[in-house]
Amino acid sequence: MRLLAAKLALAPLLVWQGARVRRTALRLPEAAGPREGSVGEDDLQLRLLIVGDSSGAGVGAAHQDEALAGRLATALAQRLGGRVEWQLLATTGHTTRDALDGMQHAGLRPADVLVTALGVNDAVGQVAPRRWLEQLSAIDALARERAGVRFTLHSAVPPMHEFPLLPQPLRWLLGAQARRLNVALAADLGPGRAMQALPAELQGERAAELMAPDGFHPNPAGYALWAETLAERLASELRAC
Repeated sequence: MRLLAAKLALAPLLVWQGARVRRTALRLPEAAGPREGSVGEDDLQLRLLIVGDSSGAGVGAAHQDEALAGRLATALAQRLGGRVEWQLLATTGHTTRDALDGMQHAGLRPADVLVTALGVNDAVGQVAPRRWLEQLSAIDALARERAGVRFTLHSAVPPMHEFPLLPQPLRWLLGAQARRLNVALAADLGPGRAMQALPAELQGERAAELMAPDGFHPNPAGYALWAETLAERLASELRAC
């Protein structure tokens, strides 16, 4: 109720700030390079599907090798001691609903693990947590049905209250909505699904050092830290299976 009251009271300012950010923000391209590939040698250890928005697409990095997908596949291959095949489905501006629609028309390769990097645009659009969870569940179900996924790791919505691009109070509002989504997700997880928060470095004093020039996406060092955190969690989960 307090958040709703604040949104209503601040509505004119928030609308103005949102329009100004969209008009003046530095627009960086998605990372170049293939959206699927193979990393590592020897026997196949894992098939990975990554579904995301602009952060999944690697905005803030020059090439997929230094973005989330390439870094995550490499980190997993090192931990699992073999080859990792990966496929990336990610588009700048996509909400979770958009990502689901895109998956329904995409050619999905067989995969063992699904990783999602979604929620920022849902927070911007003030999507209700319940609806967001329904859409994530639909993505999970579709990946299991069409790609054979057996484990899903949802990356937490990043700490939008620390994004340098966003002015106050818009930064506070979007940070609060991101936290609402994360709290709902943590309470909703079932068998074969887990949530992974971003590394502490992306949320603390070093956050600005790990952001791209647009103040909204990770830079290559930020993507590397994020990928290592996800890989460590996934490797632990897979060893326990």
